[in-house]
Amino acid sequence: MLRYTFVFVKSEVKFRFVPSFCSKMADVDDSQLSLLCLGDDLTCSICLCTFDSPVTIPCGHNFCQECILATWKESNSCPQCRTRYPTKPEVKKNTVLSAVVETFNARLTKVEADAISSGMAASKVATGTAIRCDSCMEAEAVKTCLTCMASYCDRHLRPHRDSPMFRVHQLTEPIGDLLERICPDHHKLMELFCTQHDRLICTLCLQQVHKTCDFITPEQQRTKQESNLRQKLGFVDKKIKQNEAVVSQMADIQQNLQGSASTKKFALAHEYQQIRDMLVNEERAAMIAVDQELESSQTKLRVLMKRFSENITNLSKAKVEIQSLLGQSRTMAFLQASLNLPKAATFDPYAPRINLDSKKLTATEEFAVNLKKQMCDILSQPLDARLPLIKTEEKILPRHPIKNQPPAAKPVNVKADKKTPHKKPNKPSPILGGGQERSKNLSRSMENLLAYSGKLRIMPHLTPTPEPKERTETMDCPSDLVAENRHRLLMYGTALSFDPKTAHKRIVLSESFTRASVSDQVLPAKCDDWPERFSVCSQVLASQGFTHGCHYWEVQIKNNNFTGIGLAYSSIDRKGPTSRLGRNAESWCVEWFNIKLSAWHNSNETVVVHTNPKRVGVLLDFNSSSATFYNVADRAYPFYSFVFPFTEAVYPAFWIFSSESSISLCKLNP
Repeated sequence: MLRYTFVFVKSEVKFRFVPSFCSKMADVDDSQLSLLCLGDDLTCSICLCTFDSPVTIPCGHNFCQECILATWKESNSCPQCRTRYPTKPEVKKNTVLSAVVETFNARLTKVEADAISSGMAASKVATGTAIRCDSCMEAEAVKTCLTCMASYCDRHLRPHRDSPMFRVHQLTEPIGDLLERICPDHHKLMELFCTQHDRLICTLCLQQVHKTCDFITPEQQRTKQESNLRQKLGFVDKKIKQNEAVVSQMADIQQNLQGSASTKKFALAHEYQQIRDMLVNEERAAMIAVDQELESSQTKLRVLMKRFSENITNLSKAKVEIQSLLGQSRTMAFLQASLNLPKAATFDPYAPRINLDSKKLTATEEFAVNLKKQMCDILSQPLDARLPLIKTEEKILPRHPIKNQPPAAKPVNVKADKKTPHKKPNKPSPILGGGQERSKNLSRSMENLLAYSGKLRIMPHLTPTPEPKERTETMDCPSDLVAENRHRLLMYGTALSFDPKTAHKRIVLSESFTRASVSDQVLPAKCDDWPERFSVCSQVLASQGFTHGCHYWEVQIKNNNFTGIGLAYSSIDRKGPTSRLGRNAESWCVEWFNIKLSAWHNSNETVVVHTNPKRVGVLLDFNSSSATFYNVADRAYPFYSFVFPFTEAVYPAFWIFSSESSISLCKLNP
């Protein structure tokens, strides 16, 4: 309970808080109660604290000696009654009041010590399962009196409920931390909270140290603190969700990176395997050329050797005849004998100058040496400097290595070859960059590979392989698809037609739904709005969808500017802004936009070296989870491949924007 006492200090009205110890100490005797109730009268009106060395002035009022002397430094007047004195009056010590103050302080200290002991006992009990009564220490407390600073059971709480004297006491639910509610400096209940210093204070703290501070009740501070913590809790929850979302995004990115790395490794493996295969084929061709040259030379030698053997036989016969005639030199017949020598005797025999330094073998050997040198020069450079070197070398590298080669060595006969073995071409390392052939004999000649390196991107399945075997009944797509052999692709040919229900209202379908073009105006015949129809982009799907096997189709393009060819799931968006092919996760496409050729999927663009095909082939292979696009001419030249897992039916998809362009589905004849 708080009691308010008004005092007058220097012509100002102030109020102070004085605890009522009469109501707090219900269990003390009458003498103690009467003395403790004098707390208001034993307080100095200047410092608002209990008297310290009290003195009396002529008007009869009492003050602390230091307080009144400090006040008289400004004016000689009584702080309470305002009586003025011409000179500083004499102050006398009030011995009776001093004794009363000493007794009051001693008993007050004892009472507060008892209250602190009770609080400590209650705190110890609070650490258990229940709060015990501070009076009997046995029964469980049902209420705590903040005025008495004690907890009571039902039996000992009866005076607070029945006696009018205790009605002003503040009761609350049982509290086990009463000790923490006692001020450590003044041993009083901390009933206030200083907002300037953020701490609990008692009334004496407010009178002394915190006179100028703002204060609120603990309940107000508790409400404010709870509101602040709840705001922080909401902020922390928001940050946790944001961090969890970022972690989830990074996990998705990590998974995408792993998929992208697998795709790149797969593509690189195909690229280098293709280079190795071409080098092996080139080496095999060079070895075959050497063997053919050797066989040709040996054939010539065998013919000459046979001819000279015949000459030896004929000359031997002539020798025998001559020796026979010489044996008959004493006869008359010898004188008339005549002998004609064979034709072989008319010329001198010679060893032919046959060697393996023909024009073809010299070119092959020089090419291998130059190729090795070029690759060594390229590999000695940092990775980022290799591609410019390849592009530079392709401009100055001769198409046929026989040009600008050093002078050929002098002919060496076959016998000399046995002592000096012919030098075989060095096998180069597989480090050449990609380049798609434009001539029919590119895969058979490594010099053409160098001549065209860096122009176009080589895609998987470009390595030449033997002619295809007979068509199997299952028609599965082989893993070593011959990119140059269009007949092999035609084994998986599929007839397609456009689906009019999916065609945009500006797309015109003709020739039995096998030709698509764009009109500048919406056609009246397409006013019916099918749910499958594309409403934003001028696109159309094929009627046929595929879920397994291997399928191939070809498309004839007229003016392929602003056109696209690709694949899409049936679940692709038809109405939204992301319904364009390649701008979502449900479609893949290659498109010609102005002079740029790009591959699109899920809004990710990959720029492809520009090609201008008139006919494009598409091979959809469910076995290898890939889709390859070909530039179809005399052969099929792949220029880009998508590798992706199929989760539902895949439909051929097409995009046309320019009114001058058109797409026609070709009829395939295997």
